[in-house]
Amino acid sequence: MLKGIPGLGGLGDMASMMKKAQQMQTRMAEMQEQLANTVVLGKAGAGLVKASVTAKGEVTGIDIDPSILIASEKEVVEDLILAAIKDAQARGAQHMADEMRKMTEALGLPADMKLPF
Repeated sequence: MLKGIPGLGGLGDMASMMKKAQQMQTRMAEMQEQLANTVVLGKAGAGLVKASVTAKGEVTGIDIDPSILIASEKEVVEDLILAAIKDAQARGAQHMADEMRKMTEALGLPADMKLPF
């Protein structure tokens, strides 16, 4: 490694930092793909409405129990749909935060370090 070569000063440390930065960039790209393919399920109304959302927050599906599809209950159903989506998005955000924490710790960075995501 460059660190032990006389006359190069801190370049060895710089090379190590660059290598870590490249590793982080590669892992972040892999994580982005993983998060885009990870689907979490949110529920509302005791499971009468379910929303599927990627860990990046993209809604991929809605499942509504037909028993609540009554015209007079339209507003309730709309509220349950929104609640299910928000629940799924919160679960996805938590999953993303957990994965980021694991990645930063694996790279020897502080667990609470905020990376651009």
